[in-house]
Amino acid sequence: MIINNPVLKGFHPDPSILRVDQNGEADFYIANSTFEWWPGVRIYHSKDLINWQLISQPLNRMNQLNMKGNPPSGGIWAPCLSYADGFFYLVYTDVKTWVGSKNGLNDGFKDTHNYLVYTDDIQGKWSDPVYLNSNGFDPSLFHDQDGSKWLLNLRWDYRVNHNHFSAIEIQQFDEQAHSLVGPVYEIFKGSKLGFTEGPHLYQRNGFYYLMTAEGGTSYQHAVTLARSKKRKGPYELHPNNPLVTGWLSEKHSDDSSDPIHFIKNNIASGLKKTGHGSMCKWTEDEWVLAILTGRPLENTINCPLGRETSLIPLVWKEDGWPYPKQQNPAVEAFFSGEAIEKENTLTFKEDFDQPEIHPDFQFLRYKEENNYLLKPESSVIRLYGAESIVSPFNQTLLGRRITSFHCYIETRMFFKPSGFQQMAGLILRYDDYNQIYLRMSQDDQGNNCLGILVFEKNHFFMPVAPEIRIDSEEIFLNVEIKNHYIQFSYALDGKNWQKIGPEFETYKLSDEHVEPMGFTGLFACLACQDLNGRGSFAEFDYYLQRNLE
Repeated sequence: MIINNPVLKGFHPDPSILRVDQNGEADFYIANSTFEWWPGVRIYHSKDLINWQLISQPLNRMNQLNMKGNPPSGGIWAPCLSYADGFFYLVYTDVKTWVGSKNGLNDGFKDTHNYLVYTDDIQGKWSDPVYLNSNGFDPSLFHDQDGSKWLLNLRWDYRVNHNHFSAIEIQQFDEQAHSLVGPVYEIFKGSKLGFTEGPHLYQRNGFYYLMTAEGGTSYQHAVTLARSKKRKGPYELHPNNPLVTGWLSEKHSDDSSDPIHFIKNNIASGLKKTGHGSMCKWTEDEWVLAILTGRPLENTINCPLGRETSLIPLVWKEDGWPYPKQQNPAVEAFFSGEAIEKENTLTFKEDFDQPEIHPDFQFLRYKEENNYLLKPESSVIRLYGAESIVSPFNQTLLGRRITSFHCYIETRMFFKPSGFQQMAGLILRYDDYNQIYLRMSQDDQGNNCLGILVFEKNHFFMPVAPEIRIDSEEIFLNVEIKNHYIQFSYALDGKNWQKIGPEFETYKLSDEHVEPMGFTGLFACLACQDLNGRGSFAEFDYYLQRNLE
């Protein structure tokens, strides 16, 4: 079959892939990071590696995940999904604080708490969390053939002039006691690529195989593989390390003064930012490697859709090592067998006529139940205004991933503000500090008005002056993202659309533009704020998102 990458488009980083064989059939699962978006972790299911369906968002209770006050790009980092003895296990990090910089080379503290939850029904209720440790991030749980269980994670070193990604550690997990026991073993210091993180451990033919992410999470990202006869090492590197990378081993340019020129002349063709891998069996000698990848806007190094999930075929050879089926994986990963066309859903429309909010939508940090009221009999959702669009505590916001460079989003809103501190509308959002908001509010004369708020690198702008008077409580709002540019529009009748504001540049809502460098991706959001706390609300009767490419 032919798999068209990325298989999970838009913000789907740090894939943990799992195969489970039951009743003679194979089921495949992928778990992705969600950072500050809630519920935490998204789990997808497939029978054929082509068609993937969201089946679980396991961290959906506050006692499992409380992200109030978490910083942008904090929250859930790099979960690991595993299976043994009839149970699914999920380990994850909740990042409370982290220090970053433009290029991701950071010093200082990270408060990273690691937990485990489990279930016998992946689509059902998951357990309360089991606390593991806080000495690093990117944990994974390894189920050894001897029946023991082991936790791996990166050990973070905050000190200046030290290797912050100091080592991969392993410690036994006692399932009966629900705790880590015994000594902590340092098993891997990493290769010369550095930034060693994201460990996963596998067994095959008498060897332990340790897979890690290296090179940082941008264009020099890579997948490293090492092996040992013993679980605690020492581990020898793959003869062609790194196993997969989009970065050329011999640089064509040393001109680092121009980052666009430098990166373009140092990346291989095909998938970009390839790294943070995990693997599972497809056939006995052909395995599947799940990796995060990035798709930059044409003629830029900016990836506004975020880090996505792609699949690469691996072939095990006589030397006991797996190798990519292609030396330089291209945008499509080819598996043996007949070609199957992937069904691509281009349009998503939610009419809010069901008793539950559609699982494609997520919330920021947590869902304050009192902020959201579904009224399926009227086919509307009511959003009660809460704190501002930069608050890390209590926002009323309903967001959905952008998955295409050319897409259109539309909604109809009913809103009656009673002052400039009340507002509601449509947001394109990267994070708290980088977003564009088309919002209705009220001016000083008591008239409804429409304008745009912009946050770029935490600097605030209002590019529409004077704001447009709106003699209605009903309004249609839309935004079109057309590759490099973003244009907002409005209409009073849903037909005669008028542009509002300038064209905005898409690249400014990307990992590469924000400071410190972020790890999420572009979302379209319905939102409502009431900064004086008087209980104002807005109602939306549909959300339409159409991919146009």
